[in-house]
Amino acid sequence: MTFGALVQTLACNTRSDDAREPDAAAEAMSSAPADSLVATAPGGVEIWFTLARESKTPDGTPCVDRTLEIRRDTVRIPVPLLYTGAPPELVDDSTIRARLSNQCVPGQAYLVNLRTGRPVPER
Repeated sequence: MTFGALVQTLACNTRSDDAREPDAAAEAMSSAPADSLVATAPGGVEIWFTLARESKTPDGTPCVDRTLEIRRDTVRIPVPLLYTGAPPELVDDSTIRARLSNQCVPGQAYLVNLRTGRPVPER
């Protein structure tokens, strides 16, 4: 694409600030809590709260459930399908315990492998 064609394309696609619609994704990102370190484990392992899901408790109080991510050096391992409302507990050098949370109500406890991020229900 030539420079002139690029300028023409950009000019056709611009709107005044008054006509812009809010970007829902940008709004969601700006209101989401920042990642935060919630626990550490031997060997330089860090457990972080990452994604957030806004919710309401059964009585209507606003709250937030968070996902977990395991970090070691430059490696980041998201813990799949596990939203929690409380920091996890260190069980041993390779495992944490986290409680599933739905609408900020604690539920089933899961053991999460710090090497793989795989959660399994605690028995």
